[in-house]
This record gives sequence, structure tokens and C-alpha cells, in this order.
Amino acid sequence: MEYTVEKEELELIIENKQIEVRKNVVDQYIKCRKEQKMTQEDIAKALGVKRPNITRFEKGNYNPTIDMLVKVAEIMGKDVQIQLVDRSEA
Repeated sequence: MEYTVEKEELELIIENKQIEVRKNVVDQYIKCRKEQKMTQEDIAKALGVKRPNITRFEKGNYNPTIDMLVKVAEIMGKDVQIQLVDRSEA
């Protein structure tokens, strides 16, 4: 028997994966920021944005662009690494 995913179910699966990946990125960022003893205000000033924007990002209420992630990583002396891997490898 072949299993097919309905469009609505696929959309839900994708949405849940997006939330999971975003949370993982935010958690890594917060860990790095705190390890470097940087405040949200420090990051905001370095990016040229207001602190509430950083708060929204850390709470998961903002979907950052790759460009923003690269800038934040650079501020913290880090690199961004994005990979597409087969699920069997994950």
C-alpha cells in the first residue's frame, strides 16, 4: 500500500519543521551571545537595529534572513553553516 500525504498534512509537517529549525538556530545564537557576555543591546547596536527587534528574534517571533544571521555570526566571531542532508544521515 502506498502512502500519500495530503496537501494540508504536508503543509503542517513543513510548518513544524520550520519552527524546529528556527528554534534550533535561536538557541545556538542565544548560547553564543551569553558565552560572549553580550547583551541584546550590544547585538542591536552592532547591527544598527533597535533592541526590541533582537528580543523578537530571540523569542522566535521574527524569521531572520540568512543575511542577518551572517551579520550576527560575524559580530560574535562565528560563521554560519547551512547544510542540506539526507534524513538518513541526520
